[in-house]
Amino acid sequence: MTWEEVFRNIKSKDYAIQLSHFLDEEYANHKIYPERKNMFNAFKLTPLEEVKVVIFGQDPYHEEGQAMGLAFSVPDNIKTPPSLINIYKEIEIEYNTLIKNKGGDLTYLAKQGVLLLNTILTVREHLPMSHNIKEYNLFMQDIIEVLNNLDQPIVFLLWGGPAKRLAVHLTNKNHLVLTATHPSPLGANQGGWFNSQIFRKTNEFLVKNGANPINWIKI
Repeated sequence: MTWEEVFRNIKSKDYAIQLSHFLDEEYANHKIYPERKNMFNAFKLTPLEEVKVVIFGQDPYHEEGQAMGLAFSVPDNIKTPPSLINIYKEIEIEYNTLIKNKGGDLTYLAKQGVLLLNTILTVREHLPMSHNIKEYNLFMQDIIEVLNNLDQPIVFLLWGGPAKRLAVHLTNKNHLVLTATHPSPLGANQGGWFNSQIFRKTNEFLVKNGANPINWIKI
């Protein structure tokens, strides 16, 4: 199965039709991020059959130039967000190294099989969670069901409360679910993020199950 087949099955559902109409109106009348051509970047960059890791974000960054269709990621010419800074810090801790290129573009992970998936794919400028509607919730339920049914070894990284609530849908014994505090400064500085070894544990599981590990260190 491919993402194209998944979307072909989804697009005729009532909620998908309603979501498409909603987005038509929003993009026509408001400043919406990311650009519509980029809202499915996570799926374009990480083919379904190549998914090894799934990282869930909430909704896209809501300021000019930030959102690029990948959770936690911003273009390299944009200031790196605090949560991503803490992600890099944890990678440095686990691998006892320094990441020299701390630009925010995480395409290098997406191309290795890390699905960087916001559970809400769009947002109005300056208004976080403004597209938190039931249609996106139904869409994400369908996507998670597809991922859960895959036979290949997959690690789901659930960071923070909203992501952890998705664990109830992840029942495949071929997969691993790892949880941690959200890497935002508010969450990470209260414990449960730094020294979690979440990236090393992910790679250990992948190697144990015959898959290539992820190179977390940005070159």
